[in-house]
Amino acid sequence: MKSKILILFLILAAASFLRLWSLDKMPPGLYPDEAMNGNNALEAFETGDFKMFYPENNGREGLFINIQAISVAIFGNKPWALRLVSSVFGVLTVLGTYFLAIQLFALKQPQIQNSKFKIKNDNLKFKSLERNEVIALIASFFLAVSFWHINFSRIGFRAIMAPFFLVWGFYLLLKALNNFQSKLNSSIYKQKKDIENWKLKILFLLSGFVYGLGFHSYIAYRVTPVLIILIFAYFWFKNKKARGQVFVSALLFFAAALIAISPLVFYFYQNPQDFLGRTSQISVFSSENTVDDLFLNTVKTFGMFWYQGDYNSRHNLSGEPQLWWPIGILFGLGLLIFIFRILKFIFSGFKKLKDEILPDISLLFWLKIGLLPVVVSNEGIPHALRAIIVIPPVMIISAVGLERLYAFISNWFVKQAGNFPEISRKILRIKKEFSALVIIFCVILFVQAYAQYFWRYAARPEIQDAFSKKYADLGNYLNFLPQNLDKFVIINAGGTDVRGLPMPSQTVMFITETFLPQWQKEKNLRYILPQDLSEIHCENSCVIAMLENDSAMRVKLKEFIPALQSDSSGGVLVLKNF
Repeated sequence: MKSKILILFLILAAASFLRLWSLDKMPPGLYPDEAMNGNNALEAFETGDFKMFYPENNGREGLFINIQAISVAIFGNKPWALRLVSSVFGVLTVLGTYFLAIQLFALKQPQIQNSKFKIKNDNLKFKSLERNEVIALIASFFLAVSFWHINFSRIGFRAIMAPFFLVWGFYLLLKALNNFQSKLNSSIYKQKKDIENWKLKILFLLSGFVYGLGFHSYIAYRVTPVLIILIFAYFWFKNKKARGQVFVSALLFFAAALIAISPLVFYFYQNPQDFLGRTSQISVFSSENTVDDLFLNTVKTFGMFWYQGDYNSRHNLSGEPQLWWPIGILFGLGLLIFIFRILKFIFSGFKKLKDEILPDISLLFWLKIGLLPVVVSNEGIPHALRAIIVIPPVMIISAVGLERLYAFISNWFVKQAGNFPEISRKILRIKKEFSALVIIFCVILFVQAYAQYFWRYAARPEIQDAFSKKYADLGNYLNFLPQNLDKFVIINAGGTDVRGLPMPSQTVMFITETFLPQWQKEKNLRYILPQDLSEIHCENSCVIAMLENDSAMRVKLKEFIPALQSDSSGGVLVLKNF
């Protein structure tokens, strides 16, 4: 027990460090999509209007923004205050993955209880751990050091909540179903009142509510009910004499989930145009060659684990596989193990539903439906962000790959020691060294994760452009100017329209806290479109800045206001007349 707690603590410490270290500097800048969340958060806290759905910027579910509003209210309008919320969700997802894997592999059957991993590995340092605990610790560690998950845990996007709610909702559901199964087996379905006790009902309600909150996270989450139905169907077919109880449990779960979703459902009922957002715009079904595109998208999406990942510099180290190659190998091994076991189960004639097959089916199905939003889209394939809900099952499958590989090699050493007793001590010593090698491998994974994010990724010049650092620098420069000084920002960059201005303006607005008109008036800061340069009045002292450097526009402004002089002493090129 102590070793398990210590290992889990170290894993959470590693996850926290990789998600919180230098959060005020990395990633640099503030991407306009993040800033849009921040401006809505500032407005919500100012007006008290915390919305279920924010329609700007193609529409976003409101829960994440409303939580960000609390963070911004405490820490101020800083980029890291927006990203801190993502980091917290990221760390809690690592913890949730541990508990989920515990429950997923918890049902006892001979292959787990008599696992060679547990019996023969006498020299394994953590030999007191159950097999499900070993898999859970490995899976949570793999998630803790996953660049894929670390990166999105440091960006202020609402999508990071999707794996969090799915992991915790799925965990609570499996815990309730496993408790139900345990009570059913021990009472042989005669003590009906004991099976339907109030604690179990509360657990089903809680799991449904937590799962339902996930619909407030990201549009890709909407494919997940199929996974939940699969789990209930499994237990329904497995317990012929208790199908009524399984059905009631499902009703409790989905009723609680509906309660959690209902505010969003009501909003979409009133505003049906916001339900799909950009989905219809980027759907593969709107292309001319749907079948060909679907096939190509599928190949690219599955290839992102091993061959070629997301090219968007905000989502990934451009083009590199989403998994570092050792984890990619373990993931492939885990997939082969699962597929082989399922095929073996099918060829056995489905004689009975074995508990051991549930993790295989549920994780592979989770992977399949989680990748569906990527496959059916037609933009930026492969797309690491849209595939974010598959990160936990990928890490659990990879953990099974490592656990089975370790068991195979360790048992081979034991077998050889028995076959060659004259050198058995030497063989067992090598086995101990192999165990130490696994620990070294884990240390290497942590070091590699740190190096990949902080040295290879965040320090790259193109990452500054990906996160609009120059817009953030402009906002910081404007903050140091006197409040009574007239300031003009020309929004000469294109983007989605937000209240009459292109999206890129959002970064400067958040940094300077000038999203609302009254805030702009208080700070003497106006946002001007290129076609409205005549509205700039500089009778007294003023500063004029452009989002994008435009020498022709700069010349035009100097002709319009002769007293203007170019100045870059503050690290930002501006025009001023003082």
